[in-house]
Amino acid sequence: MANPHAPYDTSEAEKTFAFGYTSIVERHLERVNAASVAMEGMRGLGAIDPEIGISRLDDKVLLSASDHVAAEYPAPGDDDVRGWARLTVTVALEARGLSTKVQDADLEKVYESVFDATLAKLDLFSRYAGTKEARDHRASRNGFGGVGIKFDMVEGDAKIIEVMADTPAAHAGLAVDDIITHIEGESLAGMPKDDISKRLRGPVASAVSLAVRRGFKPLDVALRRGLIVPPTVTATLKDGIAEFKITSFNQRTALSLKQELEHARAQNGGSLKGVVLDMRGNPGGLLDQAVAMSDLFMKDGPIVSTKGRSPLASQAYEAREGDMGEDLPVVVLVDGKSASAAEIVSAALQDAGRAVVIGTNSYGKGTVQTVIQLPNDGEMTLTWSRFHTPSGYALHGLGVLPTICTADERATSAGLMEGVVHAAMPAPVTENLSLWRHARLDDTDLRKQLRATCPAAKHGDAKLDMDLAEALLNDQGMYSHALTLSAPGAAAASAHILSPMERSLQQVEH
Repeated sequence: MANPHAPYDTSEAEKTFAFGYTSIVERHLERVNAASVAMEGMRGLGAIDPEIGISRLDDKVLLSASDHVAAEYPAPGDDDVRGWARLTVTVALEARGLSTKVQDADLEKVYESVFDATLAKLDLFSRYAGTKEARDHRASRNGFGGVGIKFDMVEGDAKIIEVMADTPAAHAGLAVDDIITHIEGESLAGMPKDDISKRLRGPVASAVSLAVRRGFKPLDVALRRGLIVPPTVTATLKDGIAEFKITSFNQRTALSLKQELEHARAQNGGSLKGVVLDMRGNPGGLLDQAVAMSDLFMKDGPIVSTKGRSPLASQAYEAREGDMGEDLPVVVLVDGKSASAAEIVSAALQDAGRAVVIGTNSYGKGTVQTVIQLPNDGEMTLTWSRFHTPSGYALHGLGVLPTICTADERATSAGLMEGVVHAAMPAPVTENLSLWRHARLDDTDLRKQLRATCPAAKHGDAKLDMDLAEALLNDQGMYSHALTLSAPGAAAASAHILSPMERSLQQVEH
């Protein structure tokens, strides 16, 4: 265990703060200077000890303890990143001599306090992860060397609860309910779950031996660790409809969906009635995977564009012809917890006229974060651009409006389907989508009112949503009619018609 009182590695600390501050100044969505970033960060030392304070008076930076000025320093230039990084280290060292709480904090705790403070001031989604947390995040995004099992501690035993398909554990014949008793000859008795997990992981292709108890029979299992990417797609085939639950977006998500789609089609004799993409509760993930997933069901056209200050943050993504899902009817399920990459897919397919969206208003996380690895092996997740849908609206603070809203707890499948059948054009959803697609980013009042037309709610596995999806895909005429309600062309055709909301807004203005 590291000694918290050990001297700081000032060289590493300066590099880490300089790299972090530079990244924020150059890449964040909003323009900031090094002075404001560093001052806010140094104030974060107060999270370690509230008696420590940082303030600025003209060209001086003041360090206080218990409301008394203990030291003052000349302020570097507003854009002098290295100067502010050096000052941050100097202030942290001085604070150690003024506070036992800061003295007891190791350098990682100082990084966390400084970066947490400055990133929290920037926006809701920028954040810092320390060395251990960052490694876990990278494992979740990119995979890790492991054997491919999930286990729980049951009465002190490491009991396997899942064996992932096509992993070293599956190939070695490990099974659910097996008890792992030893790893590399070391007994697991009394060992914490986290320590067992660490021992199961290691470099890809490295050897590991397990002692396992299956019932009363002991087994020795030798295997080599493989790249384990947590599964994010599960598939169900029901009466010719392929239903996919997508829990997040990591580097294998789009490929997994493609493979599961191929398998479902083959299982059903080479054809499918349609596809349900269930992204309720999906918090998002990797942008490129959202693009690739959308492309599976689109022949051509825009998928999403991103706009930010950095030239690298502004990109446009287009669909390419040749994917197997391009001819399939699609229904997308979303709820108030569907965010980011899940919203990109939903909006892209809705705007392209390729999917009927069912559920509640989605979360409305319309910003892109870039992950920056720092010299201390921690990482900073930094907001650097905004998503814009193919029809042009910014997702941020707005989200995706379902074609069929299930937010009303009194709603029934029959009643909502009846509404689709008898919807006159322009239907309310068509009018609202016209407003939705033209709502300015700075018109927060209108965006708030629009979100209220189908309030975001946590639907999880609400049966009504899936029942509607299956009913639509079992009736191609109904499905086609529902598509017309949210197609951009239909919305444009009704754009000249004032909705009740527009009329009320005009009455207020005049």
